Amino acid sequence: MQPTGVVEQRGTPGEVFRAFLKLGLTSFGGPIAHLGYFRDELVIRRKWIDEEGYADLVALCQFLPGPASSQVGFALGLLRGGPLGALAAWTAFTLPSAAFLVIFAFGAAAFSGPFGAGLLHGLKVVAVAVVAQAVWGMARTLAPDRRRAGIALAAVLIVMFAAGSIAQMAAIGFGGLAGLWLCRNGATSMTGHLRFQVSRMAGVVALALFFLLLAVLPLLAEQSPLVALVDAFYRAGALVFGGGHVVLPLLQAELVPPGWVSNDAFLAGYGAAQAVPGPLFSFAAYLGAVMGPHPNGIAGAAIALVAVFLPGLLLLVGALPFWDAFRIHPAAQAAMRGANAAVVGILGAALYSPVWVSAILAPRDFALALTGFLLLTVWKAQPWIVVVLLAATGAALGPT
Repeated sequence: MQPTGVVEQRGTPGEVFRAFLKLGLTSFGGPIAHLGYFRDELVIRRKWIDEEGYADLVALCQFLPGPASSQVGFALGLLRGGPLGALAAWTAFTLPSAAFLVIFAFGAAAFSGPFGAGLLHGLKVVAVAVVAQAVWGMARTLAPDRRRAGIALAAVLIVMFAAGSIAQMAAIGFGGLAGLWLCRNGATSMTGHLRFQVSRMAGVVALALFFLLLAVLPLLAEQSPLVALVDAFYRAGALVFGGGHVVLPLLQAELVPPGWVSNDAFLAGYGAAQAVPGPLFSFAAYLGAVMGPHPNGIAGAAIALVAVFLPGLLLLVGALPFWDAFRIHPAAQAAMRGANAAVVGILGAALYSPVWVSAILAPRDFALALTGFLLLTVWKAQPWIVVVLLAATGAALGPT
C-alpha cells in the first residue's frame, strides 16, 4: 500500500509558482474557501498529495498561529518543490492580492458605489459554493463511517457553541483523542511519510528565531520607525489563532490608536480585502502603503507584508520535521483520523458562520450559491469560471 500523502514525483519551483499564481488570482472567499480551492486544484486535479495527507496538513496548520491557508500552501510548495518551491508558493499566492490592495490604497474612490458593493457580495456568495464543495468532498473521504461522522458532528457543536480560535483547537484536540479510542481499527502500519525537506535542526532554528524576534523587536521598536513597523505587524501575525480575519482587530489596535492609519482608511481597506483573491493577511500591504509615518508606500507595503507572514511560516517550518516523524506511528494515524474528521466538522461550522450568514441574505443569494455548488460538483466547472460568473451576476444585481 502506498503511504498516505506520498507524492509520486517532485516538481519544479516554476511549476509550483504557476499553480499558485492561478490560485492567487482566483481564490476568493477567505481562508476556509482557500482550502477548498487548494483541494480542488492540488489534491483532485494535480494529485500532488492525497486527501488524508492534505487533511493532516490542514489539521496541523489549524493548531498553529498564523494564516492557515497560506501555511498550507507554503507546506504544499515545500512538499512539491523543496525550499524554493515553498517560497514560490507563498510569493505567487500572496502577490496578486497584495498588488491589488496597494493599487486600491492609491485609488480607493474608484471602488465605491452600488456596482462595487454588488461585486463584493457576489464574491461572498462564491465562497459559499466553494466551501460547500470542500465540506461535501472531504466528508465523503474523511468521515465516511458512523464513528468519524460522530467526531465531525461533535466538532461542529464545539465550534458553534464555544466560538473562537480556542474552540477550533479544542475541536481538533478532541478529534485526536477520540480517534485514539475510536479509529484504531483503521490505522495501518505504513512506514512512509510526507517528504518535507526540513531537518530537525532547521526546525529548532526556526522556532528559536520565532521566539527571539517576538522578544527582541518590542525592545528595539522605540529606536527606529522601521523596527516599530516590523514589530507591530510581526506581533499581530504571531498572535493570530483561527485564520486571517482574526488579524484585523489586532492590526487595528496596533495602528489606529497611535495615528499611523485613520479608522476610516482602515475600514476601507478591510472592505477591499474582502473583494480580492488570496490571503486576507495581504491586507497588511494596504496598511503599509497608506501609513502616515515612514516607511510607507511601496516600501512600507513590502515590509508589512513580510513581517505579518513571517511568524506563521517560521512556526510551520519549526513544527514540520517533528510532525512528519510523529504521524507514521499507528497510534498517531488513529489520532489523525479523528483530527481529520474534526477538520471536516470545523469546515462545516465555518460554512454556516461566517460564510453563509454573511453571504446568504435573500432568496436570490441562495439560488446563486446553489448554482455555483452544482457547477463545481456536477458539471465540474473550473473554480475561476464560477468566480467570474457569480461575481458578475452579483455586480449586475447590485447589493442585497
